[in-house]
Amino acid sequence: MTELPSIAFTKIAIPSRGVAILTIATKGGLGTSGQALDDACGGMIRRAMKVADFDGKAKATLDIIAPEGLGLDRVCLIGIGEAGDRSEADWRNYGGVASAFVKPGKNVSVLLENVGDDSISGADAAGFADGMCLKLYKFDRYKTRSSADGEDNGDKSKKPAKVTISLSEHLDARRLHKSQNAVTEGVIVARDLVNEPANVLGPVEFAERARALKKLGVHVEILTEKEMTKLKMGALLGVGQGSSRPTRLAVMTWNGGKPREKPLAFIGKGVVFDTGGISIKPASGMEDMKGDMGGAAAVTGLMHALATRKAKVNVIGAIGLVENMPDGNAQRPGDIVTSMSGQTIEIVNTDAEGRLVLADLLWYVQDRFKPKFMINLATLTGAIMVALGGHHAGLFSNDDDLAANLAAAGLKADEPVWRMPLGKDYDKMIDSRFADMKNTGGRMAGAITAAQFLQRYVNDVPWAHLDVAGTAMGSKKTDINSSWASGFGVRLLNQLVAEFYE
Repeated sequence: MTELPSIAFTKIAIPSRGVAILTIATKGGLGTSGQALDDACGGMIRRAMKVADFDGKAKATLDIIAPEGLGLDRVCLIGIGEAGDRSEADWRNYGGVASAFVKPGKNVSVLLENVGDDSISGADAAGFADGMCLKLYKFDRYKTRSSADGEDNGDKSKKPAKVTISLSEHLDARRLHKSQNAVTEGVIVARDLVNEPANVLGPVEFAERARALKKLGVHVEILTEKEMTKLKMGALLGVGQGSSRPTRLAVMTWNGGKPREKPLAFIGKGVVFDTGGISIKPASGMEDMKGDMGGAAAVTGLMHALATRKAKVNVIGAIGLVENMPDGNAQRPGDIVTSMSGQTIEIVNTDAEGRLVLADLLWYVQDRFKPKFMINLATLTGAIMVALGGHHAGLFSNDDDLAANLAAAGLKADEPVWRMPLGKDYDKMIDSRFADMKNTGGRMAGAITAAQFLQRYVNDVPWAHLDVAGTAMGSKKTDINSSWASGFGVRLLNQLVAEFYE
């Protein structure tokens, strides 16, 4: 995988070697240090801006080869638009755009200079660095030779770039970057997990990745099939009975808040590969089902982020890790299983397996930990992709305050959610002739009936379900992500915790 650049923050300085990146506001000019660099270039920067009609429009770029003898290889300009219009997400995106000029082994100087009343804060710079690192992430662990685009994926010898960001508020930027970088690391943890092939990352191996968080001070408990059988987790265990790889349940605990304060609980679906079971999926595109553990990956990445930045809150992260395979021991359509709650479920489609995993997880967490709230994440339904595409995650909740907080956090973190309905009328669609419920209500309102199913396992605990099927894997390319796996949910939930619960 890509080694991310080392990043340092210093007071305003004129770039003197490697690649220089200057941010230019609309009608903002170059600033004192930028003007000094232009003078050293013999006015080349302003001439290039004029010839290219570069006016600092947001995300516009201009790449200039530096004159000989200056010490610089290139001078690169990035537009940051009008003053006052820039959000936290915008600064991440500007950093992502700037990453195009950051190459392994190179020295890169970024000049974030105030022009007039156009103030650039430490938080802006930290966000810029965050976006640069997120965009530079690549999952190329298994590539051994050059790709068709000419990039030498087999050469792992080059050292990471060294990036120095200079601005007036450099001390504040340095402090804030430390916290934000913890979240970036969490996103990368989640991306790595989703990108890994299923032959490498089975339930046991995923559990060991979770156990590695112990080095950050997270308490990690791994439950085996024997222990889950004693707990009568028939819904979760039924999903994995067709696989030769044993099912696992990982419970991660971070105690950063007050003693005896109720924890926040985050729960993830971790189906490491989903064939659909006996109700087998079509062959086309099935390879993407290695990412059906995007919810569990996000919870693991979140726990990494919270522990690394020493979040002042108590948190439980629980992930159900299972493989859904169609061998002679697999559960069949028509089988009836008994969940940990005692409720019975008729299996009418073995490809509606994620809700079975979550049913026992939700019941276990609310019963054992008595949390302040529970939020589960799951790549649960294709129906949510039909409704929302890859632009929003689906949000279902039994609590208006929790739903509002999630929506606000999603906007700020640029991981938006869209609230979908719940209601008793949808319950009728999962009524069963033979059991308390069936595990799917069919194609109509498929994302909603899945949420109605989950709601039966939360009792009166405030709860939200995030269906991330369209956002966690096969994700759209953005200014801060070129990877198949996005790590969706880590920034969203960290923002939720930081803004409303610490």
